[in-house]
Amino acid sequence: MTSTTEYTVYTKPECPSCDKTKAYFESKGITYTSVDITKVPAALEYITAELGYSQAPVVVNNSDDQDHWSGLRRDKLVHAGMNHQAA
Repeated sequence: MTSTTEYTVYTKPECPSCDKTKAYFESKGITYTSVDITKVPAALEYITAELGYSQAPVVVNNSDDQDHWSGLRRDKLVHAGMNHQAA
């Protein structure tokens, strides 16, 4: 049986917005995988070249690859929390 997380959070060290995003997910029981873009070059390439972002964190909904955002987005976090509780 494979364990799948709901979101992937692309982060970098000493990033307050990254920490706040992960803390919000943890407080709501939302599962996520954290990927440090300073240690995984392919992840940095993905979020910049494919998704077009230049600000961390980048959050990708693992069940809907069209649902992603960059930066500390409280509106998107609240939406993720509501969808998680409804599931």
